[in-house]
Amino acid sequence: MSYPALTQSRLYAGIWEFSVTCDTAPELVASHEGQVLPDLRCSAGPDAGTWRCSLPVPSAVLSDGLQTIVIRTPDAISIGSLAILSGEALADDIRAEITLLRNELDLLKAAFRQQHRAN
Repeated sequence: MSYPALTQSRLYAGIWEFSVTCDTAPELVASHEGQVLPDLRCSAGPDAGTWRCSLPVPSAVLSDGLQTIVIRTPDAISIGSLAILSGEALADDIRAEITLLRNELDLLKAAFRQQHRAN
């Protein structure tokens, strides 16, 4: 089974738009700090195997610091993320790296739990 690949993205007018390449309609989950975000939509793109996806960024996500939205498959494989930096500048700040590491750790924990339940 091949996993979807997020191939391009942009944030425009509060909506994160991105393309996904995969064989069938992608089943994706968007999350922020472990909470699933609603309204992720994907539709067929212009080319076979390409899907256009969009996610309205909830206003609750926007706050000071680095906020990361992660796109993953239902089995917790991360295919892309959107980092939003706001408020006080965090240039060269270790907190940005820690936030990304926490998100990856959350995904790993979810994958291990799912694997444990399957066995």
